[in-house]
Amino acid sequence: MRGTEAVAYQLHNDIAVLTLNRPESRNAIDDAMREALLERLDALEADENVRAVVVTGAGKCFCAGGDIAAMRARLDAPAGQIAFNGFRRQIRTHKAISRIHGFHKPVIAAVNGPAVGLGADLALACDFVLASDSAFFAISYMLRGLIPDGGSLYLLPRRVGLARAKDLIYSGRRVATEEALRIGLADRSAAPEALMETALDWAHELSRGSLTAMALGKTILNESYETGLEEIFELGGRSQAICYSSAEHRTAVEAFLAKD
Repeated sequence: MRGTEAVAYQLHNDIAVLTLNRPESRNAIDDAMREALLERLDALEADENVRAVVVTGAGKCFCAGGDIAAMRARLDAPAGQIAFNGFRRQIRTHKAISRIHGFHKPVIAAVNGPAVGLGADLALACDFVLASDSAFFAISYMLRGLIPDGGSLYLLPRRVGLARAKDLIYSGRRVATEEALRIGLADRSAAPEALMETALDWAHELSRGSLTAMALGKTILNESYETGLEEIFELGGRSQAICYSSAEHRTAVEAFLAKD
């Protein structure tokens, strides 16, 4: 793992592992971590040698949510500055969550421990959630007098349904891995000692195809809940035209035809 920065980076062949790296603060997301995450994602998306990304947490926690120091600073700020300071911070948070959700390569959250508040949002923004048997999730905003502001108002109903999303958001209760799997909040589980190996194997499995086709297909899939069938056909047709002209498609077809 490179460096002691807020988001550490390690490369396993063609799979990048991003580790939220503030274990002393249970990997709570502060301004430095948010900016480091954005920088890492921008670099990895442009790197053609990286085919997938795994996001995990250092130590025993995936991510405890927002940073307590930022909460204290918000309460201590002059009344006239609280709203605008929060607005600016939320813009950057939303950019980071959107960046993960729209990332053009597969992203797996390897949830090694508690994923709480914004930490749960970050996991939900990934394409897939792999949970350690010792993990749990909590959309705990309302217990702090807040509404979820990191994406779960959008992402959670798409995973677990509207009524169940309301239950989890209103109650803020903990959801252990077994229940998370049952309701669709998590996709797979692994023993703590096998979590990263399982995540890397899954990432390799997901990323064997064309990166061009993957990026285009993921973009359309992310819009499919809000888009009609005819619009999906139109988006798919345009994207397929790009795929037809890609080097990956030509190589794959020539290899297939050579078998005859």
